[in-house]
Amino acid sequence: MSRINRQVRLAARPVGEPRPTDWEHVEEPVGQPGDGEFLVQVLCLSIDPAMRGWMNAGRSYIRPVELGEVMRAGAVGRVIESRHSGFAVGDHVSGSFGVQEYCVSNGRDVTKVDPEAAPLPTYLGTLGMSGLTAYFGLVDVGRPEPGQTVVVSGAAGAVGSVVGQVAKNLGCRVIGIAGGEAKCRLVVDEFGFDAAIDYQEEDIRKALREHAPDGVDVYFDNVGGDILDAVLLRLARGARVIVCGAISQYNSTQPQGPANYLSLLVNRASMTGIVVFDYADRYGEGIAQLAKWRAEGRLTSLEDVVSGSVAEFPETLMRLFRGDNRGKLVLKIAD
Repeated sequence: MSRINRQVRLAARPVGEPRPTDWEHVEEPVGQPGDGEFLVQVLCLSIDPAMRGWMNAGRSYIRPVELGEVMRAGAVGRVIESRHSGFAVGDHVSGSFGVQEYCVSNGRDVTKVDPEAAPLPTYLGTLGMSGLTAYFGLVDVGRPEPGQTVVVSGAAGAVGSVVGQVAKNLGCRVIGIAGGEAKCRLVVDEFGFDAAIDYQEEDIRKALREHAPDGVDVYFDNVGGDILDAVLLRLARGARVIVCGAISQYNSTQPQGPANYLSLLVNRASMTGIVVFDYADRYGEGIAQLAKWRAEGRLTSLEDVVSGSVAEFPETLMRLFRGDNRGKLVLKIAD
């Protein structure tokens, strides 16, 4: 009996929050690998804020997902058929396989992973693109020095939680900004930040004056909006601001730019974007360091794994924008 591949495709470009009508659920026969190809059964899907940007038309750091195309997604899976000399049946692999149950691949940008060394969802989080974004964004762009103050927004999320732990491992004082008492406790108790600010209940500017009396040397921004503006007013001389994301703005029909950007001038500071794909030739270096810290107990992995089917992708994605997830959000679609 032939296998059926269930997929989620982009049916319309969202205005504001994605709606159920923006997606098309498709079933088609599973493709067969040709020479130099292999067939992957997708096991876990990476759910990322960046997906919202990929759904928009227009120029960006990566081409948009086209209407009628399988939604782009990082994933881990298992090779179940192979006509590729570099990949054998039974290999576990990570790659951009999309929101579907099966994917035929030629091996480009696909990496073998070891489920004995770490759980498969960890290869989508701490030992995957989230961890690499955190590592290269902080180390290469932020350039923190021991004793400096690092502030991280979205601190309980997939990237922010790793940023803070890397900063601690580099000898910095780390302050996280997160939403709600439970997430703030997680940031301090599990991820080892020195302090956490609850943006839902606290005056961010007042809290920053308390926790960073000498100013912020490095700010890793995952949210944009009002939080970015508040931190800009607390920059130290020569501060570095890393722009990784702006989840507070992704579903807004009237995005808000920074109002306090002149603080960059006053403090001789810089604001620089980080796109992890620019570091592709150094992924091995980043993974090796993150894996070393993890093995030493100096890096905690947290994956928020939702078990379900491909059809549940649209609702799982919305968990990000409601702030329901802790750590890396993963949709597990098969064992």
